[in-house]
Amino acid sequence: MKSRSTSLPSKTHLWTDILLLNASFLAVHLVWFDNTSIELDNRFINLLLVGNLLWILTIYSLKTYHFTRLSYNFNDQTGNFLKAALLHAFSLMAFLYLIKQGEVYSRLQMGLSYTLFVLTATVTRAGLLLSLKLYRQAGYNFRSYAVIGSDELIDVIKDFYTQRPELGYRYSGLFEFRSDTTDEAALEQYMELNKLNYIYCCLSQLTDEQVRCIIRVGERQRTQVRLVPDFRGFMTNLATIEYHDVYPVIEVSTKPFSNMREQTVKRVFDLAFSLTVMMVGFPVFLLVILAVKLTSKGPVFFLQERSGQWGQIFKIYKFRSMYVDADKMGMQHSQGDHDPRITPIGHFLRRSRLDELPQFLNVIKGDMSIVGPRPLFKYDVDMLMQAAPHEFKKILTVKPGITSIGQIKVGYATNITENVNRLKYDLQYLSKYSLRQDISLIFQTVMVMVLGRGK
Repeated sequence: MKSRSTSLPSKTHLWTDILLLNASFLAVHLVWFDNTSIELDNRFINLLLVGNLLWILTIYSLKTYHFTRLSYNFNDQTGNFLKAALLHAFSLMAFLYLIKQGEVYSRLQMGLSYTLFVLTATVTRAGLLLSLKLYRQAGYNFRSYAVIGSDELIDVIKDFYTQRPELGYRYSGLFEFRSDTTDEAALEQYMELNKLNYIYCCLSQLTDEQVRCIIRVGERQRTQVRLVPDFRGFMTNLATIEYHDVYPVIEVSTKPFSNMREQTVKRVFDLAFSLTVMMVGFPVFLLVILAVKLTSKGPVFFLQERSGQWGQIFKIYKFRSMYVDADKMGMQHSQGDHDPRITPIGHFLRRSRLDELPQFLNVIKGDMSIVGPRPLFKYDVDMLMQAAPHEFKKILTVKPGITSIGQIKVGYATNITENVNRLKYDLQYLSKYSLRQDISLIFQTVMVMVLGRGK
């Protein structure tokens, strides 16, 4: 028998939140006024009535409890709830001041009420989600699905749900049409026998009439039909769907940060972070300048041409960590701790990454970003173009960065193997960009600097 309790978690959260909202306000009110009885004045009862009404309006406008099995997770649920709680707090306070009752309930009392509400609702969500996860992993509350049209699609779908057992999806099998025929009776018998909740269809393997047949049978059997385009090798690219009238158009991203919002967020963060570091770290800059000047002859800064976004050449700024004319020794890559070209203070600057600090000037100029693939000089560019041309060309679609996954994992490359290995790490960044990831990588870089683990 098919399970149809899709709205149960939504209703559970709805009524639990309403109960916790009232309980939180009541508990704080009783403690605040040192009441030992349940006698409540009319004003507080009116506050609860208005609060409940505003909560209903808030969750309706934000669609707080609208979710699917895939979106039903702790992060999404907590985020949606916090948005609703914040909007509700502002709305209720605005209402109280509008009717000139804002002074009756202090801000501290209201703050404590909402704090208790948020804490109890968050803990309750974690408990409900954990209970449901364990319940589904035990084999209950599952959804059955089958695949039509492609053995390769089976592997993709099965791997997805195998890695997420808490979603409660169970594979029922593969149905295949005979050649280009439409065996509607056989399909209906198959769906009815297996009590399918979902049917996944690989569009490239099906005719238009077969797809229409699947939809007709799905309507009769109350089985949700999911149509899956076959991307033929470029499924790793991010894709979005937009509608031209009634026609869905799939847009495949050919480069990271392809929308204006991502570009703007990344650029604003880069500028704000760079200016903050330049101002707060000014004493550190002075100390490094003094150390470089006293330990070896030559300029404080080292300028070198590097390859930037789309292969454009720019000059990168670094604190000098090598002796002047070190390039005459004929070595292209860093030789590690035994490199004769590096000055005594240079070893410390490299391990602590302090030699990279002037690159914040490159970020402000727009040549670089805080996080991104390492900028390479011509020797490494030519080498990688031979070793991994496709991957390297993809790296050139974004601005290079002061730090990156590859720089944290590999560090300064001493040979072609390490260069290619670092390139593979940096490709991971391009496939899953987020501001949260940028902040995480910056934090990891700071730990490398503090612990002196740089290479």
